[in-house]
Amino acid sequence: MDLLLWILAVVLVVSGIVAIVRKQLLWGIVLIVVGLLVGPGGVSVFN
Repeated sequence: MDLLLWILAVVLVVSGIVAIVRKQLLWGIVLIVVGLLVGPGGVSVFN
């Protein structure tokens, strides 16, 4: 399960960075924050 959460978190953060590069600042910040919350190193919402 940890591996799945890591992969999901990485995908969300990378998507957030891509959104920021595409000038979608708010959406990018939301994706990065959600990615950090989901990741096992962060405050996981699944625990």
